[in-house]
Amino acid sequence: MAVGFAADIRPLFRDTPDVDSMKEYGLDLSSYEEVKARAAEIYARLEDRSMPCDESWPEERLALFKRWMEEGLAP
Repeated sequence: MAVGFAADIRPLFRDTPDVDSMKEYGLDLSSYEEVKARAAEIYARLEDRSMPCDESWPEERLALFKRWMEEGLAP
């Protein structure tokens, strides 16, 4: 089954602190268009553990985000 933003990726970003804190930096993680446009940058930050601010994502979340990118960033 294909990975989609609404069903699979958006739920990975918590409203607080993830979405709220990143809006201060000009990135709305709740927006499909913004996450799609900056997916590579977001993935790099997730992979180097500089995002999210309080705890690193487990490997399965990283793999899911990467798969979403590889499959074409479906809505």
